[in-house]
This record gives sequence, C-alpha cells and structure tokens, in this order.
Amino acid sequence: MTAAIIVTVLVAGGVYLILQRELLRVVLGFILLGHGVNVLIISAGGMYNRQPPLLGQQDRAAMADPLPQAFVLTAIVIAFAITVYLLALLKAGDEETGGDGGTRSDPDHDPAARDDPDRERTERAGGSARGEDR
Repeated sequence: MTAAIIVTVLVAGGVYLILQRELLRVVLGFILLGHGVNVLIISAGGMYNRQPPLLGQQDRAAMADPLPQAFVLTAIVIAFAITVYLLALLKAGDEETGGDGGTRSDPDHDPAARDDPDRERTERAGGSARGEDR
C-alpha cells in the first residue's frame, strides 16, 4: 500500500512538472517520473522480504526475483542519460536566449506570443498585441 502511494505522488508530481512552461521544471518532472517508475517496477517484483537468489542454498520459492532489480538498474541508467540530455538542452537554450532561461516578457522571445494570430493582425494594423490602443 505504501509503494502505491509513493508511486502515485511521484507520478502526479512528475506529470504536473512536465506540463509547466519552464524547461528546468520539465527536467525535474522527468526525474520524478523516472523514480516513480522505478518504485513501481520494484513493487511489482514483490516488496516482502525474501532470501538472496543464490542457487543451492535456499528453496527456490523463497528466493527473490532478480529480474525487477535488473530492470530498475537499467531504468536508472536510461533516466540518468535522459536527464543529462535535457540539462544540455536547457544549457543550450539559456545561451540562445541570453541566459535568462527564456523568461523575457518580450513577445518576440515568447513562443506562445509569436504563434498568436491576433498579435500579427494588430501589429499590421498599427496597434499593440493586447489592444491597448483601442
């Protein structure tokens, strides 16, 4: 039950952060999702105490399954690689936007404002994007 709550909190937090606008929060969201998936895989393998998987020393029914542990080790490596790649993208984006992380209020540097068709119409008509000149 505790593992299910932990997975729920990690995945919910990760999804919330991925849906944010800043790239650093997206990176943190991917990290939380990676941790949530790792806890999910470990809990799917069984959270109860079992004996080490050493052949010839215990009953096979009492041995822990090493497969979920191997999956988690692989998932940790993949999550680390994705994190490094996303942080490199974040650094490249900071250099491109002048080091402020793309948080300028200038509409020319805001992708959402750049895609706004109303802004283009009002600029062609000589007004501002918000219609303050009306």
